[in-house]
Amino acid sequence: MSENHQMTRAAGVVGSSTLLSRIFGYIRDMVFAWFFGAGLVSDAFIAAFQIPNLLRRLFGEGSLSIAFIPVFTEYLTKYGKKEAFRLASSALRLLSVILVFIAILGIAISPFIIKLIAPGFYLSPEKYELTVTLTRIMFPYIIFICLVALSMGILNALGHFAAPALAPVLLNITMIGSLFIVSFFSNSQEHKVLGLAIGVLAGGILQLSFQVPFLLKKGFYFWEKTKIFHPGLKKIGTLMLPAIFGAAVYQVNIIVGRMLASMLAEGSVSYLYYADRLVQFPLGIFAIATATAALPTLAKQSSLLDIDGLRNTFTHALNLVFFIAIPSMTGLIVLREPIVALLFKRGAFDALATQKTATALMYYGFGLWAFSGVRIVVSAFYAMQDTKAPVRIAVISILANILLGLLLMMRLDHGGLALATSIASMLNLGLLLKALRKKIGFLGWRNITMPTCKTVLCSVIMGIIVWIVSICIIPSIEISFLNTLFGLLGCILTGIIVYVLASFLFRSSELIKIADVVINRARRR
Repeated sequence: MSENHQMTRAAGVVGSSTLLSRIFGYIRDMVFAWFFGAGLVSDAFIAAFQIPNLLRRLFGEGSLSIAFIPVFTEYLTKYGKKEAFRLASSALRLLSVILVFIAILGIAISPFIIKLIAPGFYLSPEKYELTVTLTRIMFPYIIFICLVALSMGILNALGHFAAPALAPVLLNITMIGSLFIVSFFSNSQEHKVLGLAIGVLAGGILQLSFQVPFLLKKGFYFWEKTKIFHPGLKKIGTLMLPAIFGAAVYQVNIIVGRMLASMLAEGSVSYLYYADRLVQFPLGIFAIATATAALPTLAKQSSLLDIDGLRNTFTHALNLVFFIAIPSMTGLIVLREPIVALLFKRGAFDALATQKTATALMYYGFGLWAFSGVRIVVSAFYAMQDTKAPVRIAVISILANILLGLLLMMRLDHGGLALATSIASMLNLGLLLKALRKKIGFLGWRNITMPTCKTVLCSVIMGIIVWIVSICIIPSIEISFLNTLFGLLGCILTGIIVYVLASFLFRSSELIKIADVVINRARRR
């Protein structure tokens, strides 16, 4: 089986697991919107929750795995599994000590953190105090999610992808359960949101516990004696700190947007949050899944100095991501209002909140293809243990986002902040591709641009037809829930059929590769 075929299979495993997680995540957000709507309590929780959520995305889907997997894979390739497991055990022990210290420090300086990430909240003492309390409850989540990320790195490098991808399901279930349990005993909004914060902490414990049986099955016994300072840790640490910036530009830009949104009308932070959650659906299922599956292969090829193989895997991964991200972007933009209405418009989440969130979703949607592409390019850099270029470009992107955000928010309010994030990500992707070409030579632009042009053309055809169909079967967001549901399902099904047929007519190589994986998997069953 070719490396690309294995990578596509792994991406399918991660993507399907992530899909389940995202479904429960949206159920969680629907319940949250139902209970809290868009106002003081929701703004406070979202501002506080962005810290554990950022840590999950930085470490669970980002820098820790990006730094650990290339070094761990290098030890597997050159020194064997026994020495690689010594490295992993050492990393586990040292990381645990560091994380406990960080959690204690984070709890102590939570007031300062909230002043930094939501400066506008300080003008409302009630909102500020509640946000600080929630932050202190949820900050220890960092301990568990970082250890989950380390477990993910070990399992992914050994060819197991499902358990780490399924772990977030436990977090979402725990949060939903905790909210209903507290609501059964109290009608207080404050009590409900405090119970939800405790649910985040409990979810982290369950996520970590879920990884243990799979690690044991792979032969990793974390209780075996080992040195706390393994020589490979220095290389991981060298990659780790820059990786936080290089792999997390999108998340940093999202936080910048929310910081600026805290100075706008009440509810602006919530509008951006709900819209970002919707963008995370295709981003997590396809882009992050593909990047997660590609990283071990890219790291192995880099350790073997197989630059041609690395270049081929990178091109395949980027084309695969664009093949899914571009039509997803089109669908989100065309169907933005009915999607938001279906998922969130109930209880305290009214028609105005629906329209405001849909506006943010449209502007975030413009950048989905760039958000996705960045994940693949960054994986290529860190597979080669290169930290300099992604960090340098990340700084440029963040500065561009701040400048654009300040300019655009004056004309477009919270929508301008979302648009600034999209433009900054496009800049980030362009600069990263230019730097990668300089590092590994000719990327084979024809092998990237031709499939991408086909994808864009098929997406435009799909978007036009879906837009026409949506006008006929979803005339407004004021129709009933069932009508909106069946109308959206009809539009989505139409879009999938049109896109697949158009891709078939234009002989898309990505469609053929995906179909090949699906057919082979069906035959084995």
